[in-house]
Amino acid sequence: VPLVESGGGLVQSGGSLRLSCAASGFTFSRATMRWFRQASGKERELVAAISSAGGSTNYADSVKGRFTISRDNAKNTVYLQMSSLKPEDTAVYYCNGYFSTGGPNYWGKGTLVTVSS
Repeated sequence: VPLVESGGGLVQSGGSLRLSCAASGFTFSRATMRWFRQASGKERELVAAISSAGGSTNYADSVKGRFTISRDNAKNTVYLQMSSLKPEDTAVYYCNGYFSTGGPNYWGKGTLVTVSS
């Protein structure tokens, strides 16, 4: 499995969680990494993205100022720090990696985040 997410769980509204995604089997340091989420009954949506060297990040408007994506290329790991969590952040969070030059698109199996009100 190329990507393995961890760190999900149950948290109260206003709380924080940090998700991790460990990569293997591909050149992580050259991949753009993204976090997606999919709530029950809804389409999968892009939450955050980070460039291969970590110098550029992008966020969905719904999480700006609350979530931070980061990566450690020495550890082949990407993170999503989530703060001020809201019930509407409840979803399965998926890690994704791709190469801007083309090639495989890698996905993890997801980790469930549940935010209680």
